[in-house]
Amino acid sequence: MSDKPLAGKTILMSGGSRGIGLAIALRAARDGANIALLAKTGTPHPKLEGTVHSAAEEIRAAGGQALPIVGDVRNDDDVTEAVLKTQGEFGGIDIVVNNASVIDLSRSLDLDAKKYDLMQDVNVRGTFMLSRAAVPILRDAANPHILSLSPPLNLSPKWLGGHTGYTLAKYGMTMVTLGMAAEFAEAGIAANTLWPRTTIATAAVKFALGGDRMMKVSRTPDIYADAAYEIFTKPSREYTGQTLIVEDVLEAAGVTDFSGYAAVPGTPDQALFPDIFLD
Repeated sequence: MSDKPLAGKTILMSGGSRGIGLAIALRAARDGANIALLAKTGTPHPKLEGTVHSAAEEIRAAGGQALPIVGDVRNDDDVTEAVLKTQGEFGGIDIVVNNASVIDLSRSLDLDAKKYDLMQDVNVRGTFMLSRAAVPILRDAANPHILSLSPPLNLSPKWLGGHTGYTLAKYGMTMVTLGMAAEFAEAGIAANTLWPRTTIATAAVKFALGGDRMMKVSRTPDIYADAAYEIFTKPSREYTGQTLIVEDVLEAAGVTDFSGYAAVPGTPDQALFPDIFLD
């Protein structure tokens, strides 16, 4: 394998203006990958850093080609257009990353109905529609992968009952992905999910889970990006249908020291905050 296995490969990602999605894009860009981002943030958000355009600039600076597409994964026309634009710009699609996701950890009696619908529409339906729209093009790729940023299916009452609306939406992403893995195995399209053992220092963690205190006991998005990179470079026919854990993927690749990924340098592993859905 070349030292830049993703050179010239094309990734279509939902979201990616910031956080984990952008980190995954930048890691691939260092190989010279092409990255199309389908994201809503065309103009700066009052609370969140980054737009699809600033992300594209960072991707180009890292050595990749970028195609920023302002659109909504909930809109079927936007999804179709993103797939066609990506194919038109780069000649194909090798990898789909279902990164767009909405989090709301409200208990069932407190969860706004509109927020329930939003989580289902973005997380579950968006993952299904974007993956499905790309399949006819992925079939022609040499090593096609679908990767969804969602957890293993853990039916422990602790996770089922903690935030039922969000749990449903994240498990729905995973079920879509495992279903695609089974359905398109013969076409050689890999479909896997990826989830971290610890919280990751992103805006979602800051605003939904616990502010700056939580950021300090998290790992950087780079750990997620390095694990995703390992997955993309695996042979798709042999590496599919798995609910993968970030740290396990990296350990299998020979990484044993995760200390460099701490958001606050020097934070010991045991002081980091465990992410949800993992026992």
